[in-house]
Amino acid sequence: MSIRKMKKKAKPLSLREKDPFLAREQQRYEFPLPSREWIIEILENEGVPLSMPALAEKLSISEAEYEFFERRLKAMARDGQILINRRGAVCAGQKLELVKCRIEAHKDGFGFAVPVDKLPKQADFVLYERQMRNLMHGDIVTVRPAGTDRRGRQEGEVLDIIERAQTDVVGRFYLDHGVAIMEPEDKRLNRAILLEPDSVAALSPQQGQVVAARIESYPHNHQPAVARLTEVLGDYADSGMEIEIAVRKHRLPHEFSAACAQAAAKIPDKVRPAERKGREDLRKLPLITIDGATARDFDDAVYAEKQGRNYRLVVAIADVSHYVRPGEPIDRDAYERATSVYFPRRVIPMLPENLSNGICSLNPEVERLCMVCDMTVTYAGNIKEYRFYPAVMRSHARLTYDQVWQYLEAGGDYPHKTQIETLYKLFQILHKKRAQRGAMEFETVETQMLFDDHGKIERIVPVIRNDAHKLIEECMLAANVCAADFLIKNKHRGLFRNHLGPTPEKLAALREQLALLGLSLGGGDKPTPKHYAELAEKISGRPDRELIQTMLLRSMQQAVYEAENQGHFGLAYEHYAHFTSPIRRYPDLMVHRAIKAVLEGGAYAPESWNEAGVHTSACERRADDASRDVENWLKTYYMRDKVGETFDGRITGMANFGLFVTLDDIHIEGMVHISDLGADYFHYRPEVMRIEGERSGIRFEMGGRVTVRVTRADLDTSKIDLALISGGEGKRQRGRQKTETAAQPAAPQNRPSESTASTESKQQQDTPAKSRKRKRSGKKAEAAAAPQTAAPQERPSESTALTESKQQQDAPTKSRKRKRGGKNSEAAAPQTAAPQERPSENSRKASSDSPAPAAQPTQARVLATVNGKITLVSGRADSAPAAPSKTTADDASDKKEKGKTRKPRGSGKTAARKKKTDKQSR
Repeated sequence: MSIRKMKKKAKPLSLREKDPFLAREQQRYEFPLPSREWIIEILENEGVPLSMPALAEKLSISEAEYEFFERRLKAMARDGQILINRRGAVCAGQKLELVKCRIEAHKDGFGFAVPVDKLPKQADFVLYERQMRNLMHGDIVTVRPAGTDRRGRQEGEVLDIIERAQTDVVGRFYLDHGVAIMEPEDKRLNRAILLEPDSVAALSPQQGQVVAARIESYPHNHQPAVARLTEVLGDYADSGMEIEIAVRKHRLPHEFSAACAQAAAKIPDKVRPAERKGREDLRKLPLITIDGATARDFDDAVYAEKQGRNYRLVVAIADVSHYVRPGEPIDRDAYERATSVYFPRRVIPMLPENLSNGICSLNPEVERLCMVCDMTVTYAGNIKEYRFYPAVMRSHARLTYDQVWQYLEAGGDYPHKTQIETLYKLFQILHKKRAQRGAMEFETVETQMLFDDHGKIERIVPVIRNDAHKLIEECMLAANVCAADFLIKNKHRGLFRNHLGPTPEKLAALREQLALLGLSLGGGDKPTPKHYAELAEKISGRPDRELIQTMLLRSMQQAVYEAENQGHFGLAYEHYAHFTSPIRRYPDLMVHRAIKAVLEGGAYAPESWNEAGVHTSACERRADDASRDVENWLKTYYMRDKVGETFDGRITGMANFGLFVTLDDIHIEGMVHISDLGADYFHYRPEVMRIEGERSGIRFEMGGRVTVRVTRADLDTSKIDLALISGGEGKRQRGRQKTETAAQPAAPQNRPSESTASTESKQQQDTPAKSRKRKRSGKKAEAAAAPQTAAPQERPSESTALTESKQQQDAPTKSRKRKRGGKNSEAAAPQTAAPQERPSENSRKASSDSPAPAAQPTQARVLATVNGKITLVSGRADSAPAAPSKTTADDASDKKEKGKTRKPRGSGKTAARKKKTDKQSR
């Protein structure tokens, strides 16, 4: 009885108290709310959407807690965990198959929804123009899968806009019929934005000036966005304007928050004695830095020594993770930027300057904290063993790539000779191993802009990549591979740098293109990096090398940061991570934290590894796009005073609207529009990567040499227009037909003898047994072929022979009507034969063409292949009256008789009509 009474008195737990994560929430908050996981589980178990009040009642939410509970639900909706529908009901995201995505808009109106927490092999959702009306580039939305389109792409339905990405926009100011509008510089924002009249009146911008504005209302259905003008940046061509535009256009964070600046100011500028505790002392080890001449932040230092047959390689990397702790203000700003952005003459750093150029930079002759990858490399280039550890170091020298290469080329005595020579010997071993591994190595021309005092380009010079660059690259690759291997062996998550090979579709397209160039890629359906490397070696001496390299790169997928290792195809590594640049790349900083956590026996867990991979990959592309925009604008500005000048260049791209030509020496690309290629109809043939003239036969191929003139440099579009002066191959005479002999390639000096041989061959075909009807189109083909087969100096003798031929034709025994094609081909024949050969040709002709004196002489006929058909190009057909000639008096009199002039045509009779005529002639 007592037990039963106790059970009756025991109060049952409420639904809220059954939360399995209640203890965690109690540690985080003084007044804990139900956990996110528990709310989602309740919604899924309920099976139907619940209103907020109903859900609050189920979870015993008091009136005082209701406001905070509502905030939590809205935060969960922003993260895509739940959906609050139009009626205010709360839906479980898993039930709706919701995917949280970021919008990537295209300038042509459509776009893609890219999953924020993207899983391996998860596809993006394609969004059509009507779906993009209410969206802007960068918006965070929830998407529900909606099948596939006819091209096999995953379609999606946007259910809710969680967060707007566009708040501040930069563009050009215009007055259109009295309405103030802004044309955004970002072409992915493809609709004009209305400007509030009050803000325009306050700042009074001029037509065409660059302005910045803050969006007040976003587009909805057919209504455009409305913004308030906040700043007039100036005229489009002002110095430094290109960077100001790029920063705002690509929404690059360029000002650190006040909290970040305050936290950075508290960091000391020297290593304190207490910070050396627990670190290995490498201050006496002669580590050196080798970087570019203009570098200001030094991430890495290297050292190598010989150990028997093997080598010891030490790669010391700045220990940024010691100063930038997770969740702190500096870390939040660094994550938002994710990478440093490098412009000509300006850098937007990931970290505040006193860290990036100060305490974290491995400057010479000062103590610095570092993370070390200490490796043993065998004489064959294999990494036998490695270990990671924190250390304190002192850089013994700051050297540049050019400086080190000059030392190695010149030889003799120079500073740090032993260290540099050892590093160079180790580099040669590692580089040989790279080739054996099958890693791809494409040599491309990089350029450097040299500026004047006004901030404009003075000249553009190529940057020569020497072995000093490759030396440091091989050392960094070795450390990065060890970092990835360390995380995998210790089963700790991290961000890996994945680069996948070609998709089946891209591989098929690549093989087709290579076949047209006479090349092939080995490996069948699954080519390896080594097959790509072998092909790259074969094309190293070709003029279209850069084009083929681009084709190979585009066949592969883009390198990205992901939480799951999938290998690096281009470098031929099974696993790869970025470890060596934590000052300028956030993924490297995350890898440092993960390695240190393993060394300390703990674990590092950000909010989401997958989301961090998507975010950092997007920021990397954003930085590349911004840098490319600035460089293109500067190059266009540089070419403005070159309008009218002539340059030589190479064809480096083509499309259905024209050719892209890279100019020699200055390495700037411009476009020749297809309408400027000549007086012809030119067609782009992508299957053979060629543009061809329909009638002239002129063709333009990738890698071909051309001479062009600069006609326009448009700063608004950053495009350079060129006009063709000379170039193209395969020019021929205009004509609708071309004889088989004329189509055969021949050197100019050999044409007389070739013409003679061609005439003899034709005469041998003219036997009486071949008296069938022929097409009239032979006349034009022969007339078109004649100028190509006769050298200019032979024309006087040709005219003499022409007169003799006409006299022979006008004899009484040859008074029958002749076809116009027969006369003209006879007139053309003497041009193709040398005068000294005529007697033997005539005697041979008489013996073969005159079977009996009483019979009418049969005129010699010449057959040729025209457009793939056998065609009469000399002589006459017996069953039809010949067309009158317009060149002699006798022919003029013949015209008055029954002869009937036909309209000139480019094609002959059909095969059926020819057979009928042949029967009549027999």
